[in-house]
Amino acid sequence: PLALGLYTVNAVYGDTITMPCRLEVPDGLMFGKWKYEMPNGSPVFIAFRSSTKKNVQYDDVPDYKDRLSLSENYTLSIKNARISDEKRFVCMLVTEDDVSEEPTIVKVFKQPSQPEILHQADFLETEKLQMLGECVTRDSYPEGNVTWYKNGRVLQPVEEVVVINLQKIVDKSTGLFTMTSSLQYVPTKEDANAKFSCIVTYYGPSGQKTIQSKPVVFDVHYPTEKVTIQVLSQSSTVKEGDNITLKCSGNGNPPPQEFLFYIPGEAEGVRSSDTYIMTDVRRNATGEYKCSLTDKSMMDSTTITVHYLDLQLTPSGEVTKQIGEALPVSCTISSSRNATVFWIKDNTRMQTSPSFSSLQYQDAGNYICETTLQEVEGLKKRKTLKLIVEGKPQIKMTKKTNTNKMSKTIICHVEGFPKPAVQWTVTGSGSIINKAKETKYVNGKFSSKIVIAPEENVTLTCIAENQLERTVTSLNVSAISIPEYDEPEDRNDDNSEKVNDQAKLIVGIVVGLLLAALVAGVVYWLYVKKSKTASKHVDKDLGNIEENKKLEENNHKSET
Repeated sequence: PLALGLYTVNAVYGDTITMPCRLEVPDGLMFGKWKYEMPNGSPVFIAFRSSTKKNVQYDDVPDYKDRLSLSENYTLSIKNARISDEKRFVCMLVTEDDVSEEPTIVKVFKQPSQPEILHQADFLETEKLQMLGECVTRDSYPEGNVTWYKNGRVLQPVEEVVVINLQKIVDKSTGLFTMTSSLQYVPTKEDANAKFSCIVTYYGPSGQKTIQSKPVVFDVHYPTEKVTIQVLSQSSTVKEGDNITLKCSGNGNPPPQEFLFYIPGEAEGVRSSDTYIMTDVRRNATGEYKCSLTDKSMMDSTTITVHYLDLQLTPSGEVTKQIGEALPVSCTISSSRNATVFWIKDNTRMQTSPSFSSLQYQDAGNYICETTLQEVEGLKKRKTLKLIVEGKPQIKMTKKTNTNKMSKTIICHVEGFPKPAVQWTVTGSGSIINKAKETKYVNGKFSSKIVIAPEENVTLTCIAENQLERTVTSLNVSAISIPEYDEPEDRNDDNSEKVNDQAKLIVGIVVGLLLAALVAGVVYWLYVKKSKTASKHVDKDLGNIEENKKLEENNHKSET
């Protein structure tokens, strides 16, 4: 490399400077010498080497004591390069007739330390010009330059907005530079989370290079421009009994710590932190809620609907009625939204609402009226009706001869609630073959059955008794030798009607046949009487007494 047309050696601070003597060694060389030139041009000799005696001598120059080395080819080496080594050095080869000189320029470079942003501001306020920090880089040679960056882009100076001052200080003992660049800046809200850094540009032996600092993010303070109110709830809807937490927030930095909350029905705002809690809310808490900054400069609002569900069942609880009575039942709903209502009887969902114009035993049971708001999680109400249908014992007795012709079965059909207790008594000879057997008690009905083998006519009495009344019914039963068949056991009402219809038909046929026989007898009697009259006329006309007697005998036989 050449500097001003001269040979230049670039050296790194602290390394060894090597300067070859760029002259050809002439014949008759006596010795070689190195010198450097002072700023005023006066020479200072530092090294000598004889070509004949091969000895090396170093001049007493304090700056180069123990640092020099001169080789046989007259190459000069200087250890531990310093900034003060930046001089013009000259190699001299001397003969008896001539002195040859060749200058070399030495340049020394020192890489600066990584820049640091020091004296950082604790926070930045918008719309204010303030010191952001100082970018410091040390021990550079030659001096470098410092540039500020925001989010990777160069910050150019702008009057009253971006103010940059660069200061360079030289260490007199080392000659190294320390550069300090201060940045004054007017931040905006958008500078929150912005990354600021600085870069030092310096020159090295191989050219221009840069070193970047670590990025720094500053806490940017800016005023609140908007207030927001929120309802913090575990679900999207609010129902009676829930707790409500209102949260008010401002978009400033730092965020406001106190607010005014405005509750429906209260004229003045309630001063609180950023949250306001209401517990066990009722339906009258429905309304518009607001919050604002303490100076009332900004406000936001939200509407809260507290859902409710009321259910009124009439009658409810345990109700006792008599069979055949009417019982009106109503389930009334009052709710914040349309509710779904359904009925359950004895754990089975009903298709229609219960209605009782004439209570029957099968109407008894546990009724539940239940309602829900589908849109509100967990909002459900139910009430119960335990219906008891009471009735005095009612008895109907039937009998039949068993197929073996050896016994008869007598059945006592009983209705009533509470369940009646049944007793049997027998009047007359005969014995009860087995104990009474009862069918299952369902819907207030059951049967008690006994089997007997009476030797003569007997009377059986069935006694049914509950808390309401004692009922007694008797039935005459013929001796076992006389078959008896009553209505079949366990028949239903439809079968009873069919049997009754069949009985009526049979009776009608029998009566019809009897009437027909009677008419035929009358006709026959008139015919015989007419025949007798004719016979009498023949007797008179013929005068035949014997024939007349025969006719009378024949008529007598016919009449008989």
